[in-house]
Amino acid sequence: MEITKANIGDIDILVSLSRKTFYESFHHLNKPENMDAYMDKAFAFERLLSELRNENSEFYFLQNDKEIAGYLKINMKEAQTEFKGDSSLEIERIYISESYQSNGYGTDLLNKVKEIAATSGVKYIWLGVWEKNPAAIRFYERNGFNVFSEHEFQMGDEVQMDKLMICKL
Repeated sequence: MEITKANIGDIDILVSLSRKTFYESFHHLNKPENMDAYMDKAFAFERLLSELRNENSEFYFLQNDKEIAGYLKINMKEAQTEFKGDSSLEIERIYISESYQSNGYGTDLLNKVKEIAATSGVKYIWLGVWEKNPAAIRFYERNGFNVFSEHEFQMGDEVQMDKLMICKL
């Protein structure tokens, strides 16, 4: 396994992988029209290209030989969706393709985030995870995160609740 930083030239891969892994993770729990509405907005080519160009956001691919098994997106400073500032780093996305799950690759990506956070001098890492995703919540708890709040997440025409989790460094 190798973790590499994505760049502008990776945009087509990022769009495809983002849609694929999000669909695999949540299609069975959401209405198709809500999935489509969210993915068409969040994973649109122009939006992801803009995010790749943002100096305070970074994407990383997890590669198994030549195949990309997953990815992560982190936000720093003003790119964070909440709690903007220099003392925190947000994990906006960690997704592993279905065929690679349960192999410890999520931990590999999370360790990469912790490494970045340590060299960035932030005091904590935070993220939002859907309340109906108990496996992800347990994963983050096993890795030092605790629930500290919640916020709404718009999925098409449905308002869902995310648990906000924090890991102090």
